[in-house]
Amino acid sequence: MSEPKPSVLFVCVHNAGRSQMAAAFLDHLSRGGVEVRSAGSAPADSVNPAAVASMAEVGIDLSARTPAVLTTEAVRASDVVVTMGCGDACPVFPGKRYLDWQLDDPAGRDTDAVRPIRDAIEQHVRELLAELGVQAAT
Repeated sequence: MSEPKPSVLFVCVHNAGRSQMAAAFLDHLSRGGVEVRSAGSAPADSVNPAAVASMAEVGIDLSARTPAVLTTEAVRASDVVVTMGCGDACPVFPGKRYLDWQLDDPAGRDTDAVRPIRDAIEQHVRELLAELGVQAAT
C-alpha cells in the first residue's frame, strides 16, 4: 500500500499572484506527487496578468485559474500551510506545519518585476519538495 500524498495549501491575501504561482510550481514540479491547494483571505476577481505572463515564460499556464476564498476546511485538510503575507487571516490548527515565505507582492507590478518573485517562489517550492521527500521534475 502506498503512502498518502502530502497536502500543501498556499495562502496570500488575494490568491492572485504568489499563492497561484507557488501552487502551479508545486503541481508541475511534483508531477502529481503532492495534493495542492491555494486560497486567499480576500480573493481578487482574477489572477494577476503579470503572474500569468511570467509563469507562461517557464511553460506553466495560469490563465484558467481563479482565486479562491480561504476556508477552515482547506487548512484542516492540509499537512503544510504556506502563508505569503496573509497576516492573521490564516486559521491555525494544532498539528499542522506552518511556513511563512517572505516574498514581494506582485500586485501592480509588470512582468519584468514579477520574474524575480517567480524565481524565488520556484526555489522555495523546490526546497519544500525536498523536505517532503518528493522528487522534483527537472
